[in-house]
Amino acid sequence: MEDRSLLERRGGDDLFAHAARIGEEFLQGFEAVDRIDRPAVSLFGSARVREGHPAYEEAREVGKRFAEAGFAVVTGGGPGVMEAANRGAKEGGGLSVGFNIELPHEQHENPYLDIELTFHHFYARKTMFVKAAEGFVIFPGGFGTLDELFESLTLIQTGKVLHFPVVLFDRDYWQELLGWLRERPLAEGLVSPEDIELLHVTDSAEEAVRRVVDEYARRSPRTPAEPQKADAQ
Repeated sequence: MEDRSLLERRGGDDLFAHAARIGEEFLQGFEAVDRIDRPAVSLFGSARVREGHPAYEEAREVGKRFAEAGFAVVTGGGPGVMEAANRGAKEGGGLSVGFNIELPHEQHENPYLDIELTFHHFYARKTMFVKAAEGFVIFPGGFGTLDELFESLTLIQTGKVLHFPVVLFDRDYWQELLGWLRERPLAEGLVSPEDIELLHVTDSAEEAVRRVVDEYARRSPRTPAEPQKADAQ
C-alpha cells in the first residue's frame, strides 16, 4: 500500500523513490488515456451492488446507451456499478475502460474491460478519470463515490477543468444531500447558486446520456460517434 507508507512517512531516503514511482504511474495513466480513441464518460458508484440490484441494472443500461452514442465508458474497473457500466458498454459495442486501484481487500478487475490499468495511488487514478472524461455520471455509492463527486465539483468550480456535466443518477438517493447543500452551505453563503447548478439529477438513462452528449456536441466541432481521443480536461 504505497499511499499509506507515503502518508505515514516523516522523512527518509525513500522519498525520492516514492516520487519517481508516482511520476511513473502518472505516465502510465496518460498512456492509457491516449489509447481512448473517442470521447469518454466516467461513471462512478458502489462496488457493493450485484446483478439484479436496481443501481446495477441502471448503470448497465446507461453504459450501453453511451456506447451506442459513440462514447467510451470509463470506470474504476471493479465490481458493482463499475462492472455494470463496463458490461453495458461491451453490450453496446463500445470501448470499455477500467482504472482499478490496489486495495487491502483486493478489488479485482471486472471481466468487461478493453483497456485496464491498476493504480497504487488514488491521486494518479483520479486524475485519469477527469483527463479522459467529457462528463461524469454518478450512481449511488459510499465514501469513494462521494469523494469523486466533490472532487469533480471542486475542479469545475475553481476552473481547473472545463465545465462539463455532472449527472447524479437516482433522484431519491441524492435528494437529501442536495437539500442539505441548499439549506446549509448555500443558505449560509458558503457556496454560490451556480455551484449547486453544476449538478443535474435524473432517474432516466436517456436523460443522463443526453446531458453529456449534448454538452460535448456544443463544445466540439465533431460528432460523438466519430472516433477521437477526448480532449484533456
